[in-house]
Amino acid sequence: MTGVGALIGEAAAELGSVAEARTLLAHAIGVEPSRLALVDGFDAAAVEDFQRLVARRRAGEPVQYLTGRAGFRYVEVEVGPGVFIPRPETEVMTGWAIELLRTLDHPIAVELCAGSGAISLAIATEVPWATGYAVELSPEAADFARRNLAETTVELRVGDMADAFADLDGQVDLVIANPPYVPLAERALVGDDVIAHEPALAVFSGDDGLDAMKVVADVAGRLLRPGGVVCAEHAESHAEAVVALFVEHGGFAQVIDHHDLTDRPRFVAAVRTADLAG
Repeated sequence: MTGVGALIGEAAAELGSVAEARTLLAHAIGVEPSRLALVDGFDAAAVEDFQRLVARRRAGEPVQYLTGRAGFRYVEVEVGPGVFIPRPETEVMTGWAIELLRTLDHPIAVELCAGSGAISLAIATEVPWATGYAVELSPEAADFARRNLAETTVELRVGDMADAFADLDGQVDLVIANPPYVPLAERALVGDDVIAHEPALAVFSGDDGLDAMKVVADVAGRLLRPGGVVCAEHAESHAEAVVALFVEHGGFAQVIDHHDLTDRPRFVAAVRTADLAG
């Protein structure tokens, strides 16, 4: 019988990643990756499942789609074809927002472009006294968000963020979003795995990549109370443009760009003023 170490070694050589090999083997066996060292043996069917997973990963399918799970901060969400896979860089923005919400007694938080609902789930888990709302345009992605948020009090709505939550206008403490932001002109620069498998709706946003961000600014201006905060992730090349967008929009102050753990520009934050232009 082939041992755990040998299987991981062979798969890691094929995939170029020990971590991916461990994740896929653990999924095939039905254990957490941290418990692989405790596995004494497994049947031939598990080995065959593992080999099929490795082959699919070599063909470009994301690991998270193969396992059906993606980690995000202290939670795990269900993912699969039709929903964008949450990225580690988004955890930095989410953590920043969570620290802000923790300073408030009964905060109201709204997530735009919710996708899998990972941000809302993290907020609900780490700030359980917050009232959460989320909106997602794609029915397929919303199905994942609905399941991921089922054990929370977050209210999920399906539709266009542009006109969502009119009942919350002027009442929200935090608007948070990871909108699509890749320019259509940069499609060739996006990884083949993303192009082939993840939803284009969650990746691309017009010729300059700012179409969705402009809507985020509009919606945040409408939803936030004076003193409320918006934070939104952007492409690292868009830092100056996104800051300018919020400054020129009117109604926002303290427009500051923040870096991720690799010191790349990653998200903008701004405070709603009492007066909103336009």
